[in-house]
Amino acid sequence: MPSLPAPLTLSDRDRPAPALRRKRRRESMTAWSFISPAILIILGLSVVPVVWSLLLSFQADDLVTPSRWVGLQNYHALVEDPHFGQAVRNTLLYTLMYVPLSMALGLTLAVALNRRIRLVGLYRTLIFVPFVISATAQGVLFSFILDPQFGAANSVLHSLGLSAQGFLTDPGQALLVLVAISLWSGTGFCVVIYLAALQDVPLSLIEAARLDGAGHFQILRHVTLPALGPVSVFLVLWQTIESLQVFDLVYVTTKGGPLGSTTVIVYFIWEQAFKNFTAGYGAAAAYALAVALLLIGVVLRVARKRQNHRLEGAVR
Repeated sequence: MPSLPAPLTLSDRDRPAPALRRKRRRESMTAWSFISPAILIILGLSVVPVVWSLLLSFQADDLVTPSRWVGLQNYHALVEDPHFGQAVRNTLLYTLMYVPLSMALGLTLAVALNRRIRLVGLYRTLIFVPFVISATAQGVLFSFILDPQFGAANSVLHSLGLSAQGFLTDPGQALLVLVAISLWSGTGFCVVIYLAALQDVPLSLIEAARLDGAGHFQILRHVTLPALGPVSVFLVLWQTIESLQVFDLVYVTTKGGPLGSTTVIVYFIWEQAFKNFTAGYGAAAAYALAVALLLIGVVLRVARKRQNHRLEGAVR
């Protein structure tokens, strides 16, 4: 029986122009139907709030009565507000202590764990686990441990014959204690990043340094640390952004006290917007923080590019 001829098909080039336009229109509608939910979520949860809060920062708004336009008055008030100045100082002090200490501890532990020792996997896991615990859970845990009357910390000090400490209730100690809690949880992230970076340090450079008679400290100083430069710049940026936005731990443990010694910028923003009902003033403080974060990001990005160019020049 003779076979039937195959049906004729038209390629996109052979299709009539109206049919081709209809096909492309259907494909575009299908694509937009898939991505439109994500776009709506992004617009609704990020873009719209950012624009709305920017407009709010130029208004006097108590979240109840109609707002009124005040221009730059909120920003002028921030400059003259001693409470905002105290929050900035506390945040900078917290950042200056937390960032270098977390990176130094992370690098030290990463170098110690970057070798073949027994149960090294367990040690790495135990160091990283605190990073996974939420700041709220950390705050509740350490609030019990550091309670001046019934906490385990003062019980240990009493058994050692030392005087009890105020910890989170002492204005002179509260911020330092928060830094210590943050180091307990945040150092694990630096350890993981540095461990990953140490795996990429060329073994040929290390072997060459050993053949030249370099010791462990000299290899660390002249080979390992320069190779970790880009990663260190990234960690400085990441840890700085994290420390400037600290809020959960402060809210759960001290609520900005005692005597404002732990009031940081983000807690100040929350307090102005949702406690004092001065939403416009809080939005202005939020945008002051946003500008500071943007400047820090730009500076560190430039520093990272220079570091990369320096390393490329050294390799050549």
